Amino acid sequence: MKPAKIGIDAGGSLLKMAFEEQGQIHYKSYSIDELYSSMNWLKMTAADAPIALTGGKAEYLKNEFFQNSRIVPEFESSGMGASYFMKKDGLSYEKFLLISIGTGTSICLNSGGRISRVSGSGIGGGTLMGLGRLLTGEKDFSAFVSLACSGKAENADLMVKDIYAPFNSPIDGSLTASNFGKIKDDHVSKEDKAASLTNMIAETIVLLSTQASVQHQVGDIIYIGSTVQYNEPLKHLLKKYTSMLGKNPVFIQNGAYCGAIGAMLSL
Repeated sequence: MKPAKIGIDAGGSLLKMAFEEQGQIHYKSYSIDELYSSMNWLKMTAADAPIALTGGKAEYLKNEFFQNSRIVPEFESSGMGASYFMKKDGLSYEKFLLISIGTGTSICLNSGGRISRVSGSGIGGGTLMGLGRLLTGEKDFSAFVSLACSGKAENADLMVKDIYAPFNSPIDGSLTASNFGKIKDDHVSKEDKAASLTNMIAETIVLLSTQASVQHQVGDIIYIGSTVQYNEPLKHLLKKYTSMLGKNPVFIQNGAYCGAIGAMLSL
């Protein structure tokens, strides 16, 4: 491996890397638990390559491993990366919200190429795995997503139609009245708990995002981040609820690497 340049997005859960080698761009990701082994390997195999860092642990990586690297502000690198991927996907939006769902969730406004953070939440991938482990005992991300795929949130959630039954509800009966509101004992399956948690996270993120979109008069909402890229149930719900509220949900290929590619492009 002899990359020409490297971008690293060091977050709370994952290390994501974009690097250019022989004119091609490649992507890798590592668990934060692999930080020392992966970064020491990188120092040995790409000692002369210029490196740009972004994310919450960028300063730490610079001090510990790459003293000559440059640090790119997280929201700036995500914005550059999103613009790069959108161009590759043939997408063009003058003004949009960029929702980065990582360990937590950041909500940024991109207007005419200028990006600024307008909101955010501690609800994100860290919530999914932390609370998910408490609810189901599952600590592997892919396995948890599989549980959610097989479950039904309405078996754990109290729906609007449940409250108004046996009569018709004045609003959409399939809407959630109370997340986990049906759980009275321990007979709800792990699959249904996983589906309910995924639904709660999707609803929360969409509500915050659409509120920001109304405030800033934006119709297009772009979702990025590892939590959504590798999570079809969450992606489906984000799309469903965003569309339900009259906004345009957009998912871009390789969106999990927006920060890493944005950092690399800054070199």
